[in-house]
Amino acid sequence: MRIAAFTKYDREAASTRQRVLQYVPALAAAGYELSHYPLLGNDYVRSLANGASVSPGSVGAAYLRRFSQLFAGPECDLVWVYAEAFPYLPAWFERLLLNTGKPVVYDFDDAFFVTYDEHPDYWVRRLLAGKLEPLIAGARAVCCGNSYLLDYAQRFNSQSMLLPTVVDTDIYVPITKRNSDPLVIGWIGSPSTWDEVRPVLPILERLCRDHGLRFRAVGAGIAVEADRFEGMELVEWSEATEVAEVQKFDIGIMPLRDLPFQRGKSGYKLVQYMACGLPVVASPVGVNNEMVVEGSNGFLAADQQDWTDTLTQLIEDASLRARMGEVGRRRAVHDYSLRAHAPRLVDLFRSLARPR
Repeated sequence: MRIAAFTKYDREAASTRQRVLQYVPALAAAGYELSHYPLLGNDYVRSLANGASVSPGSVGAAYLRRFSQLFAGPECDLVWVYAEAFPYLPAWFERLLLNTGKPVVYDFDDAFFVTYDEHPDYWVRRLLAGKLEPLIAGARAVCCGNSYLLDYAQRFNSQSMLLPTVVDTDIYVPITKRNSDPLVIGWIGSPSTWDEVRPVLPILERLCRDHGLRFRAVGAGIAVEADRFEGMELVEWSEATEVAEVQKFDIGIMPLRDLPFQRGKSGYKLVQYMACGLPVVASPVGVNNEMVVEGSNGFLAADQQDWTDTLTQLIEDASLRARMGEVGRRRAVHDYSLRAHAPRLVDLFRSLARPR
């Protein structure tokens, strides 16, 4: 049985790896062969981090390639689409996925609809608001990264299910750290999410100065250079070192602004931290409110004083960090692991297209 997976980006985008590609071994074991069709390649993903220019011609060629793939009809038994097929094109183009004659599973873990529905440009809103609704409504099933997205999807498709973004907890594991190392507060993300961190940078700078610790930012790209301060360590992201970088943290943070798009975030950073046995501090926005149990696996910080107080408490209490890290690890294995959710995805696909 063949599955054609259409994604916005190639493998170096965390969303593609975690929402689609990490399930390939489980799907293969169940008798499904997956063919992956990214719209934009890894060179484009890297350009987002390093600020390199992208040829409009190469982007145009990528769109034409996707047109041809869909008009020709993918050789598959099921179509799996993550996010959208044609960013910034009207809903008609998304409907091409529904015209293949194959059952479609739509998957999303961000509030992509907000990008269009609340765009500052009038004509973008006029032409593109609601562009994902026909695709969601026409899919045989919808996988939603959190309850906020599930509520949205169920307005158009009753066959919507919650499928959180997960990690392989056999790879993301806690390690024993040397006590002599400086304590590290860590953040991992991408240039597009660095704006979420900026409001807490003065707090992090002060804590680094007062406690002799380090703030380690992984994957922020060139956008972070203007924000550098004494004690901040900037690390380039790579798939090969991603897990090892998270394991170097002592505390993981996920600040978020309380805005419509941010309320749809999947909490992937928190999953990474918890799986590695780290206590977490996060803004009480969206799914963070469900993932962080106050005082158990971490803290929710609603304002600057909360951020200062909770981080200081964790910095000064190693036993508290250890206890919260253990709780978070158990939660990650039980609720946010590939082991827990891969069978659910396999069951969904089996209900729509059984392997031969």
